[in-house]
Amino acid sequence: MLKTALRPVWIAGLILALVVSAVFVLLGKWQMDNAASAPPPLTQTETPVPLTGHFQPGAAMLGTQADQVVTMTGRFVTGTDVFVHPRLQGDREGYWVVTAFAVDGAPGDEVIPVVRGWTDDPARTDPAPQGQLHVTGRLMPAEGPQPGGMERTGHGYVLANLSSAELINLWDMPSYAGFVVAFDVLAGGESDAGADRGAGAAGADGREVGAKAAGGELEPVTVGPQPQETTYNWMNIFYAIEWVVFAGFALYLWWRFLRDDVNREREEEELDRRWAEEWRARELERRRAEAREAKRRATEEYERFHGVSAAPIPSPQSQEKQ
Repeated sequence: MLKTALRPVWIAGLILALVVSAVFVLLGKWQMDNAASAPPPLTQTETPVPLTGHFQPGAAMLGTQADQVVTMTGRFVTGTDVFVHPRLQGDREGYWVVTAFAVDGAPGDEVIPVVRGWTDDPARTDPAPQGQLHVTGRLMPAEGPQPGGMERTGHGYVLANLSSAELINLWDMPSYAGFVVAFDVLAGGESDAGADRGAGAAGADGREVGAKAAGGELEPVTVGPQPQETTYNWMNIFYAIEWVVFAGFALYLWWRFLRDDVNREREEEELDRRWAEEWRARELERRRAEAREAKRRATEEYERFHGVSAAPIPSPQSQEKQ
């Protein structure tokens, strides 16, 4: 087999199989690299970034975009307060108070739902602060809508999930596909990145407009960083295994074709050997028969010439019959 494998045509075939296998292995590595989705480090998610530069409306929120602390300026839209129930605050069950926030610099004048605080009674809430505001909070992915998950009560609409799709229909205005849990709501000015999250802070004009400002009824909602766990996409892992199998199959095909060629040559050599043996046997028998016939004729000629009577030499045909 080695002699056949060293022929130029099979060396070229091996090189081609190795190139194809290397490409398949690289594709498998690419799939494996995409299988693991590591969360962004806390140093990244806890450093506030502008919402308009971090996440765009109309796009699905990626895992690397969610859980990020963002900042934004704009105004709360009057008359858009809704409640999300049930939401736990420690071991107590109550309501999130959510209001539409018109984001300055949004490409299509989109709003984003902002969780302003928690209350155990929708009758006891604070009105959304007015005027130009600076909000710092954690960006979260929107929740899915739930059939029958919206109810109109005397205090306003109560939703089972914080779904952007439901809020778009309710507010009749374009919205980001996500929401922000507010930490700081400041009147004008810029937020300090190290401000105390979850409590009201003083604005540039000295006014506190947070959840607990001025004896407010709302309790701040604290959402910490999500668990820093690496997730795996098993579909990518299966694809990576398939590419490795394909790489091995390319080398197997080369070996199988080589083996078939070697077996074919061996069969041809075996047929040639058998044919040569049969030919030699037939040729030897033919020559022996010719020699016996020549000897018989020579004997007959000798006896006829000298008149010697001798026992006839049997012909090859009679010998075979005997």
